[in-house]
Amino acid sequence: MNPRQTLKNMMNTIKLTKKPDREEYKQHLRLVLLGIGAVGTIGFIIQFVFSVATYGR
Repeated sequence: MNPRQTLKNMMNTIKLTKKPDREEYKQHLRLVLLGIGAVGTIGFIIQFVFSVATYGR
């Protein structure tokens, strides 16, 4: 690969990007927080089930 061409491709990509507007940012933030909450809930449920299952031992 040609380093000069790679750098040129990187610069072209950066020029094409745009800063998200407020609504798009809020939507991404909502999705990320929902994903974090879902993973946390699943982890809590798994931990709770195993703690109840091993309580009698």
